[in-house]
Formats: sequence, C-alpha cells, structure tokens
Amino acid sequence: MNTYQNPYIMFDGMTPEEHAFLHQAISSLTENQIGYFMSIYGNKRRNPQDIMLATLAGFLGVSGVQRFLTDQIGMGILYFFTAGFCFIGTIIDLINYKNIANEYNKQMAFESFNIAKMSN
Repeated sequence: MNTYQNPYIMFDGMTPEEHAFLHQAISSLTENQIGYFMSIYGNKRRNPQDIMLATLAGFLGVSGVQRFLTDQIGMGILYFFTAGFCFIGTIIDLINYKNIANEYNKQMAFESFNIAKMSN
C-alpha cells in the first residue's frame, strides 16, 4: 500500500502550477525518497498566502519582508530602505505574490529533489 497516495495534502495554499511541478519532480523517486522529499520540501516551502500577508505589511511600514522570506536579501534591503520603491514595488509584489511564491517553491523543490535523490 502506498502511504503517499496524496502527498500534497499537507501543503496549504498549493497552486495548480506548484502541484504540476511537484508531481513531475517526484515521479522518478521511490516511496522512501518521496517521503524524504516531502519532509525536506515541507520545511522549505512558502505558502502564497504568507507571501501576500508579508507584502501587505509593506503598507504598514515594514516593506520587503516578502523578499526576505524568499531569500532575496538584497531586494529585501532595497525595499526596506526605499519603502518598497515608494510603494510601487510593494503593489507589484501584491499583484504577483503567487508568482513570487511559485518561483521560490520551484527552487526549493529542485534542491529537495536533489537531496532526496542522493538518499537511498
């Protein structure tokens, strides 16, 4: 019996794009590697709603948190000191928060896949 029939259920706010690239990523892994992948990826993954909330914090005077969460430290510092490029960058990030989360999650899925693939 496959204990990972629906391994995606533990990820809140999963977008269809994220589901597609995760499904493709785990297709070549064994059941044990899938479990290992899911545990690694689950710790690294960012929920798109969390990115949206962090972006909204930019309107309260704490711009750039969404960039720090996605390991874009340079952009986070720039947003912080320029008030999110005078709120223009913050508005753009608010519109594109799902894309920001998906790009980060793709990177984390790739890293997690490589780590899981090396395990036995």
